[in-house]
Amino acid sequence: MAQAAIGAGEKRAVSRSTAKVGERYEVLDSWRGICALLVALFHFPVQNGFSDSAFLRSSYLFVDFFFVLSGFVIANGYGKRLGDGKSAARFVFVRFGRLYPLHIFMLGAFVGFELLRLAVPQLRNGGVAPFAGADNLASLVENIFLIHGLGFAHGLSWNSPSWSISTEFFAYMSFALVMLAFGARAWLVLLAPVVLGPIVLLKFSPHYMDATWDYGFVRCLYGFSLGVLLCWSQGKAIAGERLRFARVEHDPAGRAAWTITEVATLVALFAFVSRGGDGAMGIAAPFVFAFAINVFAHERGLVSDLLKQKPFLWLGALSYSIYLTHIFVQSRMINAGGLFDRVFHISLIGPMRFHGDTVIGFASRNLAIGCAITAVMVCFTLMASWFTWRFIEMPSLARFRGVAKRL
Repeated sequence: MAQAAIGAGEKRAVSRSTAKVGERYEVLDSWRGICALLVALFHFPVQNGFSDSAFLRSSYLFVDFFFVLSGFVIANGYGKRLGDGKSAARFVFVRFGRLYPLHIFMLGAFVGFELLRLAVPQLRNGGVAPFAGADNLASLVENIFLIHGLGFAHGLSWNSPSWSISTEFFAYMSFALVMLAFGARAWLVLLAPVVLGPIVLLKFSPHYMDATWDYGFVRCLYGFSLGVLLCWSQGKAIAGERLRFARVEHDPAGRAAWTITEVATLVALFAFVSRGGDGAMGIAAPFVFAFAINVFAHERGLVSDLLKQKPFLWLGALSYSIYLTHIFVQSRMINAGGLFDRVFHISLIGPMRFHGDTVIGFASRNLAIGCAITAVMVCFTLMASWFTWRFIEMPSLARFRGVAKRL
């Protein structure tokens, strides 16, 4: 009886483990948080000794990690559930509920600050007038209707990273329509953006892979479709290996091999991003990230063990909020720094060269101060992200899912 009880307990443990393995890619969730934080560091105009390094200067490429990972996860979770119009409509509705509430909340925060600048002229500090320049009423309408990343706009505006939210939502819609129209042959249609996307970006994009409001939708479809194809071609093999690994208690040789593979993948990612972001080479980024996703989806090595720890999982949970809140946090820090300068007659804020452009930022040449300011920015961004995740993201998604179940 004791042996039977132990056996039953082992079976239940294996069952729980294999169920967990099949449900979620925890390491990829952590990667999402790391990528969001890297994009935030990429955007922060500060002199800290590493902000203008080759790696961070090209970290805009991690947006493409999001696109490929999104395609992979969506295909894994929904690819077989879009067989009719009702399921497709429910899918689009839930994805809208995932993206739009936080987008519109943060857009409202930017609009609110413009109204504050309108009421308090001292906040303008010699800048453009409220609701002028890129952040005008026409671009506000484009942002509200989520079309500001589809090539209709004339530049980045308001919450500038949200161009990718626009493209991703329409990528979801495109995926649902392709699945409805072509079913099992959808992969042939999705192959087209993977083949044609790099060609279009190479020939027409002024900054190659650094395409946003102009060729951002091409960039998104390229990465998203590649992620879907990766899931359809490798997903079963990955799932099978994950289930097999979950049942194996001791496999030191296999674990060592996967650890070496993961470390080598990290080195390759760092080298590629450092060298590839400024030119045509960066157009290959989705393929490089697809390889990394394929490696880390197995969750087999010691690096994966590290990424499954609570701090990284927490970062992954906040990833979408980090992505949409960080520009607002950084902009308000620059406003506060300018006020601090005027009150205490110091020079924290000023014009500086950043990623090849002249911008207004934390221009102090003291690297220690720059590092401290960067740490403050990360802390404020994480705090703001926790708030929006807890009170905007999750409640909104729950409401949309509840409505979708009743459709």
